[in-house]
Amino acid sequence: MVQTARPSRPKVAVTRRLPEAVEVRMAELFDAVPRSEDSPLSRAQLAAAMADTDVLVPTVTDVIDAGLIEGAGERLRLIANYGAGVDHIDLAAARARSILVSNTPGVLTEDTADMTLALILAVPRRLVEGDALVRSGEWAGWAPTAMRGHRIGGKRLGILGMGRIGEAVAQRARAFGLQVHYHNRRRMPGTLEAQLGATFHDDLDSMLRTVDILTIHTPHTAETEGLIDARRLDLLGPEGWLVNTARGEIVDPEALVTALESRRIAGAGLDVYVGEPAVDSRLIALPNVVLLPHLGSATFEGREDMGAKVIANIRVWADGHRPPDQVLEGWL
Repeated sequence: MVQTARPSRPKVAVTRRLPEAVEVRMAELFDAVPRSEDSPLSRAQLAAAMADTDVLVPTVTDVIDAGLIEGAGERLRLIANYGAGVDHIDLAAARARSILVSNTPGVLTEDTADMTLALILAVPRRLVEGDALVRSGEWAGWAPTAMRGHRIGGKRLGILGMGRIGEAVAQRARAFGLQVHYHNRRRMPGTLEAQLGATFHDDLDSMLRTVDILTIHTPHTAETEGLIDARRLDLLGPEGWLVNTARGEIVDPEALVTALESRRIAGAGLDVYVGEPAVDSRLIALPNVVLLPHLGSATFEGREDMGAKVIANIRVWADGHRPPDQVLEGWL
């Protein structure tokens, strides 16, 4: 769809420091000044940035709610998100103001899948506990019954959300001898199921009763918030592990802490949290949890590829066309 021409050199407000190569290219192409500090903008600073710019480039740390969008200046016509998830942007409010929203899908698939598999290995094999023991100076040496974990091969992995990342996780999991099960809104074609050795469950509860490890790869929406609650954690059971590299809000935080403290599930590997960067102190105190600081996309290559996507979306929009990664109705 062709739209009216926009400024050939649009004013671009960037909310965080980006990789240097991305900032340099943005300054060459657009009226964009990089942030001097790498810290989240306050709500007032976000409002000021949105008051007089053509394009806003936010990140997951920026909550772009209806109030901010409604108060934005008339110039603002594109929110070019630096990241794939857009649950921090009020899409309905943006549509009401005829503000387009784009994201950066695809470029983080392999990085997030790698991190997911790292957690799938780290939690049952107690890698972080082992590292801490060595660093403490209290390791007494090898012993037949010391630091035993659980074998990965042969375990049943349940994938909640079989999109790009879910499929990439399934490919890796099969190489490690895991049996792949999945729950998704839509079933994959039979040929792809056969290629991945994946078993489809049209009912999430049924899958949870079946698997040993649950890994989450569904977006955060009103429908998925708190989807994994106390009842569903109980279905996973005392010998089950949970891995979450998607969004913290998909798992009920109180139910998760309770299940881990009472050993109603065996352990968890978490890269995302409710209310980041705050992390519940009760999780920090638990030995059966591996905690990472939202590292799923944290590769040099991935972060530069994200920037390239943002730049491409802005350039195509400035030329009067729909951004290639525009977030549309029913984007999930």
